[in-house]
Amino acid sequence: MLCVACCCFGARVHGQQRPRSAPTSAHGERSEERAPEQGVRVRGNPAPPPRAASDTPITIGRLGDIPRANAADLLRLAPGIFLTNGLGEGHAEQVFLRGFDARLGQDLEFTYEGVPINEPAHPHSHGYADTHSIIPEVVDQLRVLEGPFDPRQGDFAVAGSAQYALRVRERGARLQYRFGMFNTHRLVGVLAPEGEAPSTFVAAELARSDGYGQNRSYERATGNAGYERRFGNVTLRGIVTSYLTRYGSAGVLREDDVRAGRVGFFDTYDATQGGDVSRHGIGLTLDGGTFGATLWGTYRTFRLRENFTGFLLDRQRAGQSPHEQRGDAIEQTSSSVDLGLRAYGRLRATFNQRPQTLEFGFYGRFVHADNSQRRMRFGTNIPYATDFEFTPDLANAAIYVDADLKPLSWLSIRGGVRLDGFHYNVLDRCATRGTYVRGAPLDTECPSADRAGYRNPETRRTASGLLAQPRVTVIFGPWSGLSFALAYGSGARSADATYLGDGERAPFSPTQAAEAGLVFTRDRGGWSLSARALGYLTHVERDLVFDEAQGRNSIANGTTRYGGLAAMRATNRWLDVGMHVTYARATFDDNGLLVPYVPPLVARLDASVLVPLPLKIRERHLTMSAGVGASLIGQRALPLSEKAPAIFVADAQLSLRWTHVELGVFCTNVFDAQYAWAQYNYVSDFRGQEFPTRVASRHFTAAPPRNVGVSLTVHIGTGAARHGAAERGAATPGPTQSRSSGASAPSAGQQP
Repeated sequence: MLCVACCCFGARVHGQQRPRSAPTSAHGERSEERAPEQGVRVRGNPAPPPRAASDTPITIGRLGDIPRANAADLLRLAPGIFLTNGLGEGHAEQVFLRGFDARLGQDLEFTYEGVPINEPAHPHSHGYADTHSIIPEVVDQLRVLEGPFDPRQGDFAVAGSAQYALRVRERGARLQYRFGMFNTHRLVGVLAPEGEAPSTFVAAELARSDGYGQNRSYERATGNAGYERRFGNVTLRGIVTSYLTRYGSAGVLREDDVRAGRVGFFDTYDATQGGDVSRHGIGLTLDGGTFGATLWGTYRTFRLRENFTGFLLDRQRAGQSPHEQRGDAIEQTSSSVDLGLRAYGRLRATFNQRPQTLEFGFYGRFVHADNSQRRMRFGTNIPYATDFEFTPDLANAAIYVDADLKPLSWLSIRGGVRLDGFHYNVLDRCATRGTYVRGAPLDTECPSADRAGYRNPETRRTASGLLAQPRVTVIFGPWSGLSFALAYGSGARSADATYLGDGERAPFSPTQAAEAGLVFTRDRGGWSLSARALGYLTHVERDLVFDEAQGRNSIANGTTRYGGLAAMRATNRWLDVGMHVTYARATFDDNGLLVPYVPPLVARLDASVLVPLPLKIRERHLTMSAGVGASLIGQRALPLSEKAPAIFVADAQLSLRWTHVELGVFCTNVFDAQYAWAQYNYVSDFRGQEFPTRVASRHFTAAPPRNVGVSLTVHIGTGAARHGAAERGAATPGPTQSRSSGASAPSAGQQP
């Protein structure tokens, strides 16, 4: 069983090798080099060395030419990742990775420039990770580590972690307008001042659409800005993000209603479904080479209205006035403040004439949230009952020790231990919901009495716990570009505050993971090649599985996953190709049944080509670029031993550029496949049948149909000038313009 990790070291242009930029680390640190023509080499703090065969730093490179809806779509470049989004354009993507249904982030740690994205104690999904606040045009690199093998990885790093590096290499200004079907408009502007580091930029995005079916319209505004300044040996970087959106959601449909013609494939039962989201954050990073720190602060608001079961659950209970069924629509709301700090210090020494490194680190995070979930009258925004209403405070403090030892020229031992402490303080403001005392007023949601008499409807719950997480990697090689890596690690997911008991001593779900794999890298004849293959095994003590009645995840038993993957990426001056295939099997420990919704097979192809055409206008060549991306997803297990059909979908883009102007055409879902993004199997009642039954039925959310559009991009500044020079066969552009792919292969010889 084998694993792919895509990327290559730099491509050769005009016989010269392009430099490679190191990916952002968990601290938000990285190494950078200014363009050679500036005559200055700026050395930042190096990225951490590879931790496993699945440790995949990815420079987006020319594969950014393939149509991407948002920053989350870039994750498809990593082996084994499959994304869906059935609840609207402003809703976070559902992520599948290595046998995990990570839902909306519960099993995958997300960060950008060292700032965490996952939201603990979120009412919709614990670990909710909304990456829409990142403009994809400013994402230069990703580091995806599949598994908990790095002591820097923290909460939610169960299946692994994904780290976004934001920077702009083409200096100057860029303005792009896109128009597509369904009255879709998107305007993006990027300003990268000349002579500044790639981390200094300002970008803004405005987008709107009527959507590809009923109740799928959206509008959003996003801003990203970064700044970098060097003071002697110390580098200061700042990042600011601001994002707001309003979107509609079609929700689920029953397959039998669609087959009977009662609703169309892209219709909706309830046009009030949808959401409103805002997110505003700031991060500051100080890098000194042997020390560093990142501070962040984020404010978020969230509102979502959804309906999974129709009129199934609303039944008259004791203490309620007589009523007709009002519907099972859910409104979830949240506002939160997120503050944190991470810091590190490094010691370097030489043993047996080989460098050795020891790192100490600290992590602290505090999240205060205000969450609620209410039942709504069908087709309205009027609440009639409270499911929960609580205010959680979560504190997470951690320290880690990480060593990078090289006892022999062909052997490296990397790893250490992370100690995490979690503390919860939860104020449940409606702890008496569902309680009825004879003689009390009817329809009281949070009564101030129980059977023993008067009581306050509020209850406070506290819980805390400590967890040690050892992580170690042993790397043999490289021998002629080939390395062999063994990795073991323990990770954890903090507990969902919704299900937390008072005084609980272990508010987390531990994970054990292991993998073994081979990595090969080679530069020859103008080509850069990287390939990997690995097998893995992961066990989770307490998992979370989607519950349609609650509209969120609920506690489940332990699960075990095993599988493998294989991947490669090849790059030369004009061509960039990446391929990967992953197999995964996930089962429950108690009964051996398959974990629902997890695809056993994920295969992906991404390819892009850049060709100067023989046609000239005013002595300047036209340059053509084309990109295609295709995914194959195997049959996914559903509850009650059902399976969802396999999926194949492809996207493509073609553009022509002449000096400062670029005109393109794009097409998503090229073959207009009609398929379901998400499928479920459960009981519902949407009043589609005269005599509804309690038999489980297939439900789905419709994926987008074919969408064709055009784009116009204007480039201003040295980036456009160097593009013209390159197409005329001038000197190789500097690394700030390089779009080559990059990957760090596990190597015993690589040191920070």
